[in-house]
Amino acid sequence: MLINEAVESGASLSKACERLGITEQTYYRWVKLDKTFDSYEDRRTFADHSNPVNKITPAERQEILDTVNSEEFSSMSPCQILPILADKGTYIASERTFYRVLNREKMQNHRGISQESYKHAKPTPYCATAPNQV
Repeated sequence: MLINEAVESGASLSKACERLGITEQTYYRWVKLDKTFDSYEDRRTFADHSNPVNKITPAERQEILDTVNSEEFSSMSPCQILPILADKGTYIASERTFYRVLNREKMQNHRGISQESYKHAKPTPYCATAPNQV
């Protein structure tokens, strides 16, 4: 809108674009997209994109954590949990979102039932006092 206003006031398109920090090619691409989407959104790569529209809410995040930590699913990975939830007709989030939440909460370590660690036998010590004895 600012560029259109500047051009209507007599400024050149290249100078108006330069002043706003975009190229003419970017301006023409935006005009083409605006005809399609009917909006004036800043599409520059360095623009603030910190709040995506599909970001999960804190309540959804807590529901994922509660589900994963429930007794039924405590020893399962998200790729095992989601089909069970789907069979029950429940959808909380995608598998990838489950993994993201678990990684952020530092809970994405081994989720299976823990086994006792294997005891390795101490190697037999040998002492060679001459060649080809060991």
